[in-house]
Amino acid sequence: MADLIAKAAIDRRLAGIVQPTIEGMGFELVRLRLIGGKRATLQIMAERPEGWIEVEDCARLSRAVSAVLDVEDPISGEYTLEVSSPGIDRPLTRLKDFARYAGYEVKLETAELIDGRRRFKGVLAGVQDDEVLVEIAEGVIGLGFQLLSDAKLVLTDALIAESLAAREAQGFDAGGVEGGEIDETQFDDIETHPSDADEEEDEEVK
Repeated sequence: MADLIAKAAIDRRLAGIVQPTIEGMGFELVRLRLIGGKRATLQIMAERPEGWIEVEDCARLSRAVSAVLDVEDPISGEYTLEVSSPGIDRPLTRLKDFARYAGYEVKLETAELIDGRRRFKGVLAGVQDDEVLVEIAEGVIGLGFQLLSDAKLVLTDALIAESLAAREAQGFDAGGVEGGEIDETQFDDIETHPSDADEEEDEEVK
């Protein structure tokens, strides 16, 4: 599993637990992060192989993933589960993502210095073998996929237009466009699900 999908050791462990369920329902895991704090949050981004997901899908995934986590119980303490789409200016976590979005602007960060820098911004030029090609001011460079620590699309008019066109082609209403503005909630649905500890706390309050 690519480190961009699940970075930390606990993330990779959790991904190993939930990924079979996600894939068994016809979706793909895009990114998983367990974010600590007073109450931890488990963030899961998923989508269909075609590259989209609806709020109803997020709800179904949330229920299924929550059931698996209740059985495995890999997270100590209270936490909130959030299942969402990657969004328009999505993170790129798989090699195929970089090929899919060739021609669009991207921000990349590497785990180590390359020619004195770790951050790059440019236009994706596809992939070659295991290298991500990106056009920057100095020209097209290749960055080894295994060297990337973060990658994200830059929100542009072209990217928004492509997202709307893709949804229309899939038969979805491209609503949310009023006065030339985009309602990004149409593309970044989140379904939250409390942990068992949260539910028990709610029952005690009642």
